[in-house]
Formats: sequence, structure tokens, C-alpha cells
Amino acid sequence: MDKSKIRILILDDEPFMLKLLQHMLARLGFTEMTVCDNGIAALDWVAASDSERDLILLDLNMPEMDGIEFVRKLTEHGYRGSLVLVSGENERVLQMAEKLILAHGINVLGHLAKPVSLPELSALMETYGETPAITLKESHSYAADELASAITDGELVIYYQPKVAVTTGEVVGLEALVRWQHPVDGLVFPDQFIDLAEEHSMIDALTQVVLHTALQQIKQWQLAGLKLSIAINVSMDNLAALNFVDQVAQAALDIGIAPQDIVLEVTESRLMHDQRVALEVLTRLRLKRFRLSIDDFGTGHSSLTQLHDISFDELKIDKSFVHGAWHDETVRAIYDASLGVGKRLGMVVVAEGVEDQDDWDLLCHTNCDVAQGYFIARPMPAAAVNDWMTSWDERVRNGLLNGQVKTRQDRPQRL
Repeated sequence: MDKSKIRILILDDEPFMLKLLQHMLARLGFTEMTVCDNGIAALDWVAASDSERDLILLDLNMPEMDGIEFVRKLTEHGYRGSLVLVSGENERVLQMAEKLILAHGINVLGHLAKPVSLPELSALMETYGETPAITLKESHSYAADELASAITDGELVIYYQPKVAVTTGEVVGLEALVRWQHPVDGLVFPDQFIDLAEEHSMIDALTQVVLHTALQQIKQWQLAGLKLSIAINVSMDNLAALNFVDQVAQAALDIGIAPQDIVLEVTESRLMHDQRVALEVLTRLRLKRFRLSIDDFGTGHSSLTQLHDISFDELKIDKSFVHGAWHDETVRAIYDASLGVGKRLGMVVVAEGVEDQDDWDLLCHTNCDVAQGYFIARPMPAAAVNDWMTSWDERVRNGLLNGQVKTRQDRPQRL
């Protein structure tokens, strides 16, 4: 990092803080610094530059134009640099502010609590340049007839992401994740076409492709001696069709998969338009011994109500309440509460978004049942699963479980 090329603006209404931060940054080797005590003057500085190398140290609580309003005006000016929040506000407020800034498409290096210490400022500034500035990228828009052709022409492909038991490391199942192998755009992810399928009444046809492909694949793995379950995402629109139960049951019968090996993951991000139909479908699926999972728990509508009304076998804690929970008190509280609810109701609890050793260790220390995430494996084609299993077994044999892997010496012991 060439510190001489980084232009830094310090925005704070307190003269003492301006001088202190300027002095600290100078000690760290930064030379291009400007100080402002109000948002209007700071915006003039922004207007004079369009460099991605710019960095603003921003106070949140200022008279006339507070830091949140200033950020909104930054986006109007097309600001492409990064931000560091410097504030005396509490941690929850700072987290809210960071999330808002990221939503605006501006990179946030982090936040510093007042009074600022030189070591903390130094550690944060060292991260500058490691993560490029975030830009909001527009998703490609597809027409309904393109997706309809993709469904009928076999352009939908299934990737599989493993789910492993935390206590033993055993691979207990895989989740089937649909992708669109577009002839021009390459691999298209579901967030770019699932809503389209629901809006144009194609979700049933899409789900049937996923269901039959995934069941045929899991049957091959079972014939090879692997005791695995398969998880398939179910749209609320699927649950609005009374014949959905018979479709799933017939597919399982035709391919020869026991209902107990099929987990239907219900995402609660959409409200039930007719609760009676959905409840009938889910109840009949449960009676036929298919397993039901409430997906992305805590992020949608009436999570606790659905747990009360529906006999789910599995609860999946959303990744936003798993990754980083070991050091974030707010996230950790939601993780603990979700885990506790699932355990008290006798459900298998799956933690999504396990991305590093810290996340894994948290699951071990809190007795979570199943883990899923990039630390274990990214979604992969079926052909890659056997090789991944071999490498996973080796990681387990080398001491992955229960904190046996050597931990970083600087890791706070918050478990």
C-alpha cells in the first residue's frame, strides 16, 4: 500500500478530534489529508475528486448534516472510495450505520469508537486496499420465454452443497441448488430467475426439474453405498398447489428414494396467501414421512408462528446469524436463541454460512447439530462430490473436530 497516494478526508465537528486523527494518521505515514468540520465543505472535497483511492473518516453525530445524511449525499455524488466510521455511538448503532452504507454501495473498512487509539487505527488502516470498493451491480434481466425455454431445453443444472454433522464430521446430506447454464451468460444463479419463475407460474415446472434430477442423483450415491439425504428448496407457490404432495410422492416412488431421505426446505421469506392450502400440503407431506425444514430462520415472516403451526423436522439458522457470531454480541444472541428454540422443539438444527474456523469452533462449543457453508464446501457439480468427500475425510482425520486444529493465538476466547 502506497500511503502517499491515498487521499484522506477527516470529517468531524470537534476540532480536537480533527487534530488528533490528523496527528495519528501522520504518525502512520499518511500525508494527503484534509479536515472538515461540516458536511457541506466535505461534499465540495468529494466533488473535486472521483478517485477510488479516496478514504473518508466520518463522524456520525454532527449538527446540521449528520453522518447518515452525508452518506446519502455521497451516493448522489457518485463517491467511489471507502469509509471509516469514527463515533461515540454504541455498537448497535454503528452496525446499523455500516449496513446502510454497504447498502448504498460504499465500502466500509470498519468503525472506531471514541476515544480513538493509535493501535486500533493502525490495524484498521492496514486493511485498506485488501477489499476493493463495492459497487452496486445490476442483475441481468431475463424474459419469461427465455426461462421457459431453459426449463424445457435442459439448461437447468443442479449443484450440491454438503451438510455435515458437527460432532463427528460425517456427511449427512447435500442440498440441491439450481443453476441456469445460459448459452451466452454462462452460469446464472437462482436470485436472477426464481422470482421470474414465480411471477410467470413456472415455479412448479422448475421445481419438478430440480426434484427429479436431484432424486436420480441421490439414488446413484445411495447405490454406491453412501447414506445421504437430499434437501430440495420449495417455494411457497409450490405449497399453493394441492397436487404438489402427489407429485413429490410419485417422484420418490418412481426413483426408489425413501421419503425420510428427502428434506423439503421451506423458505419463509414469502407470506402464505392461503394458509389452509399450504398447511394441508405440509401436513400431508409430513404424514407421508417426508422431512420438512424451515430455511433461513429469522429472516422472513412470522418465524415463531410457523414453528408453532407446522411440524418441522429441521431448523436452518440463516447465515447472517452464524458467520461472525463468535465475536458479534448481537449476532451471537440471535444465533443462541435460534439454536435454543430448535433444540427445545426436538429439531435438527443446521447452521448455514459456516465460512471459517471460528464459525466452526462456535458450532462445536454450542453443540449445534449440522453445519453447512464455504468452510466445509462450496456448491459443486455432482461429479465433484466424491473427490470432495475424500478431501473432507482427510481434514476430519487430521483433527478438524472440536477445536483440535491449532487455533490462532490472537483469537478472543468468546465461545
